[in-house]
Amino acid sequence: MATTHKEKWSAEVTEHSDALDLDEGVFESDDPAKIARSLKHSAERSHRRKGTPYQSAMSMLTFYINRAGKNLPAKRRKVLEDAKDELRKAFGREDD
Repeated sequence: MATTHKEKWSAEVTEHSDALDLDEGVFESDDPAKIARSLKHSAERSHRRKGTPYQSAMSMLTFYINRAGKNLPAKRRKVLEDAKDELRKAFGREDD
């Protein structure tokens, strides 16, 4: 029972918290710039966020990476980490 609850926790956070309204499959792309553009777009149009669009987009990307944990293959982690850099560029925050 604890496993079922634990598995549902992250999906529950994504769907019902002040998370972004994400495009379907956004984290499945192999193009870091495409991921960043999608997150930026979602953050700017979302009415469910509490922070700035940049904070919300970066938080969702970090949440996804952390949720995958050790199960995230190195190649996939690299794409997602590169998406963080692309997201910084998209928001003009290269120095962060």
